[in-house]
Amino acid sequence: MKKEELPQDDSALEQMTRELCYVKNEDGKYTTALSKGWDVKKVALDKAWENIEERKKEAREAIKKGEKSPIYYFMEEKLMDLGVLSAYTGFWKFNIKRHMKPNVFNSLSEKKLKKYAEVFEITLEELKNFKA
Repeated sequence: MKKEELPQDDSALEQMTRELCYVKNEDGKYTTALSKGWDVKKVALDKAWENIEERKKEAREAIKKGEKSPIYYFMEEKLMDLGVLSAYTGFWKFNIKRHMKPNVFNSLSEKKLKKYAEVFEITLEELKNFKA
């Protein structure tokens, strides 16, 4: 693609980042240029954020119904999965799954709850008192 053909469409990340692309200059040699964004990428990114918001909403509903603990919501909020949360906390994945059960969550030690709060970048009180 030629440098002048590089898309400069508005993007959700426009104010935060630019994408480095390889383009051909006037001499036909490859060089780099920055792009603000592409419409196709913007649509994909918007759809991904919609999906994330839907998952957070489902997590809040599960907490309200008493099916899950706040750990489930904050894991979604911080865009984590079990593997990532396990790596940050040092807890095994199957233990984290257990900790997502409200009755198990309510019996967790302060030390474990503090570890979760630290990873989620919230206070211990916010974690313990989260009502969705």
